[in-house]
Amino acid sequence: KKGKKKKGEKKEKKKKGKKKGKKGDGGGGDEEEGFKLAPSTFIPGIDEASTNYDEIWKTRDETDNFQQKYDAELIKELKRGEVESEIRVQVDDLMRQELKNLKAALQKDAGKKGGKGSAKKKGKKKDKKGGKKGKKEKDLTPDRTIESLYEELVKEGILVQYPKVKISDFMGEYSYLGTTLRQANIEPMPSLADVRRVTTEYGILPMGSQTVHETSPFIKSLLIAGPHGTGKRMLVNAICSELGANLMDLTAENICGKYPGKAGLTMLLHLVMKVGKLLQPTVVYIGNAEKTFIKKVPKNDMSDPKRLKKELPKIIKKMTAEDRIMFIGTSLTPWDGDVKGMCQVYQKIVLIPRPDYASRYLLFKEVILRMGGRLSATLDLSSLAKISDGYTPGHIVSAVKHVLTERRVQQLARKPLTAAEFVTPLARVDPIYKEEEEQFKKWYAKTPLGKKRAKLKAEDEEGEGGGKGGKGAKGGKKKGKGKKKGKGKKKKGK
Repeated sequence: KKGKKKKGEKKEKKKKGKKKGKKGDGGGGDEEEGFKLAPSTFIPGIDEASTNYDEIWKTRDETDNFQQKYDAELIKELKRGEVESEIRVQVDDLMRQELKNLKAALQKDAGKKGGKGSAKKKGKKKDKKGGKKGKKEKDLTPDRTIESLYEELVKEGILVQYPKVKISDFMGEYSYLGTTLRQANIEPMPSLADVRRVTTEYGILPMGSQTVHETSPFIKSLLIAGPHGTGKRMLVNAICSELGANLMDLTAENICGKYPGKAGLTMLLHLVMKVGKLLQPTVVYIGNAEKTFIKKVPKNDMSDPKRLKKELPKIIKKMTAEDRIMFIGTSLTPWDGDVKGMCQVYQKIVLIPRPDYASRYLLFKEVILRMGGRLSATLDLSSLAKISDGYTPGHIVSAVKHVLTERRVQQLARKPLTAAEFVTPLARVDPIYKEEEEQFKKWYAKTPLGKKRAKLKAEDEEGEGGGKGGKGAKGGKKKGKGKKKGKGKKKKGK
């Protein structure tokens, strides 16, 4: 009997082991949820417009209504709702008043005068507390007009002019090798087309409309980082040009010696925010943004770069969705500043890489045509794009300007352009080496978004490794069971 019991137990264990094995083959329990997009705030509006068209206009025959005369019935339907809502408000007010009168009469009858006094005191306390929270800032310039404030900022060089640039002028091609590189476990750098798209989504679209600004994710600040000549300032000018915005320059070198002392700095920031709110949209530009959060200020730097360090986070924190003001910083060497401090001030970070082959090819082609050049069989753009690896858009534009002088443009009919002509001006400039690009990648990995990406990548790798390891473990268990069976047989034989 004991022998039968043991055999029965062994069979049950085997069955359980098989069940566990099947679960393991299924991918380790519950399936992992993939990336899910957040619900859009604009799709409901589009759906509403579509249903409105289907219900009212789709079935209507407008062939005889060439002059597009109004439909009286439609207007009545629309106005009926408006009138009803207006009357409803008035009726509600009357009903509330009636209810108050009834409550007052009941309280008088019941003689609850003590309750009234305590309720009033509580109400006063609540009002006081609410007053403290919703405290408005003091207006330091209540007697001055907006024209005089604007004039002062212009005279001091805070409110500056900018060249008119379209966002489409920031040329760059899409990275078609991105997916291939990811499959080979290599994280690709963003392309110039990605930078243009992200800048449009973060800087131009939300700031262009008050409705969109209030409904879309609230972005108060943006940091654009990249090597020299990649077009950081050009993107700032493009954002301002597309929006028709005012540009306030709070770069350390620009505000040096202006509005001295703590009171002066408070006045400067008050003027910037007051004029910015009254004349929206406004872009507040801070060049060399890393200097504000620099660890050690160089002795030869007399611009007091840390002047705005304490004030910037306070100002950005106070901003609301009604304020169409954006702080945009540019940085050439972001690793010189404190990463934590920079990420507290700048919500979004855009990293501009050196252009890839496709972007360089497009840049040479478009810039040559814009500057009066001609493309011919003698000009090998493919080779030119290949040898210019590491050069930024700024380097390419300056090289084309150097070659296409007025005299050279006049000679194009007799003497077409060749790729060799562009090599000499490019050779005089130092390109962006891989070491500098790696430095940007290391710095970006320390930012919150960089850390999230690294964490997700590590989790994916662990998941892949765990799946392989799990299969090996199962194989090992099976082998072990086989050995035990063999041993049992030998014992029986004995």
